[in-house]
Amino acid sequence: MRILQVCAEIFPLLKTGGLADVAGALPPALRALGGEPRVLLPGFPAILDALEHARELARLHAPGAMAAIDARLLLGRLPACDVDAYVIDAPACYRRSGGPYADPQHHAYADNHLRFGLLGWTAAALGRGLDPDWRPQCVHAHDWHAALAPAYLRAAGEAGEPGLPGSVYTVHNLAYQGLFDAACFAELGLPAHFYAMHGLEFHGQLSYMKAGLYYADRITTVSPTYAREIQGPEQGCGLDGLLRERAHELHGILNGVDDAVWNPATDALLPARYDAARLAGKARCRKALRTELGLADAADGPLFCVVSRLTEQKGLHLVLHNLPAIVGGGGQFALLGSGDATLEAAFREAAAAQPQAVAVRLGYDENFAHRLIAGSDVILVPSRFEPCGLTQLYGLKYGTLPLVRRVGGLADTVADARLETLDTDATGFVFDEFSPAALQRAIERAGALFRRSADWKTVQRRAMTQNVGWRRAAEAYLALYRGLPAPRAGAAAGSATN
Repeated sequence: MRILQVCAEIFPLLKTGGLADVAGALPPALRALGGEPRVLLPGFPAILDALEHARELARLHAPGAMAAIDARLLLGRLPACDVDAYVIDAPACYRRSGGPYADPQHHAYADNHLRFGLLGWTAAALGRGLDPDWRPQCVHAHDWHAALAPAYLRAAGEAGEPGLPGSVYTVHNLAYQGLFDAACFAELGLPAHFYAMHGLEFHGQLSYMKAGLYYADRITTVSPTYAREIQGPEQGCGLDGLLRERAHELHGILNGVDDAVWNPATDALLPARYDAARLAGKARCRKALRTELGLADAADGPLFCVVSRLTEQKGLHLVLHNLPAIVGGGGQFALLGSGDATLEAAFREAAAAQPQAVAVRLGYDENFAHRLIAGSDVILVPSRFEPCGLTQLYGLKYGTLPLVRRVGGLADTVADARLETLDTDATGFVFDEFSPAALQRAIERAGALFRRSADWKTVQRRAMTQNVGWRRAAEAYLALYRGLPAPRAGAAAGSATN
């Protein structure tokens, strides 16, 4: 089956979050099951520079204000991602000094609606046969950046165009919706009636996320629990009504871990390799990490870590509140991340005050993230909400027991360690209430289990043998693709959008 994955970033070439990990891991997993995936990406410098054997497939003549964009579509291969790729080469849109979504001062680009409108339109154009040698049977759009693809496909269908592929839209985080001024709609070349309550209009604004949710044939999100949560007002971000209406077409499919990247038995980034049967290498990783960070070489309690964006959503203020409890209980703490300036400053101050017990690295370093997770005992993910979460999955793989809040994908992937579950299904520590006190109780439980070495190793080994690979997810996606509506015959050939 021919599947076009549409996304704005892909690991290891360009990554701002978990979306890139999914975009990089899913195509090879689909191919291993007999699928024929390709990806469509914007021509950001890191992606264009990695594209091999590139040839120009077409000049792009998008509708509306996008018509002024000088753009061409390239087809080549991304060896680093092991996938054939279409890349939109539009230097004025994508070759900029800032990041993929914002300038160096972290201000969103004013023309993001056009930059990513072009991505969605090009995806639909490929679905309509732009590449005569490869026409997808499914267009799978990821997050708001690609969410207009189903809308442009629907517009073509309404104009009677035959043979259109089915569409799938995946929500990675409903809180990031791609909202723009209503006036931007006129620049997209979509039918006028698409800007309505039953369409892209959202409280007087233009919502790309809503386009994906409304026009895609099927909707997925990245965990079963999150699929249920976003149908309620607390986590529905104003879109819960639409999601309830489409509940029978909404599927929660857990993300996985790419074993080629995250596997302590083969990870060349670690000072020592290990697996569930041979844990001595993990102790060497811990010792090396303490040396690297300047932490005391011995501690009575666990070494806790965080690898995260520093935001309120991630519950990092709860962690900050509990640093005295961690250190007072004989533990240590190490953080890698960046984000909210106030949180950054507070963690820096904590590390300066107790350098042998608390270490902080601001920013993101993929190589160090591997060493940090491998060398720690517990990974903290106390999120207010969490669509899936990946760091807790990395923790499971590396025997770094996750301590998580019972929400979203965290609830689906970590089983709480209690006396009655130690010998059955325990893989970490789970708490419910989003409060410093609830997190502190979970930290204390982790410390108590850590001091019972035999029980700790039992849970640790079980965590490391959990099935968190991509095969299970790829099987679920393939089944979903195969169940899409058959291509419509169409009343007449033609194009709704140029």
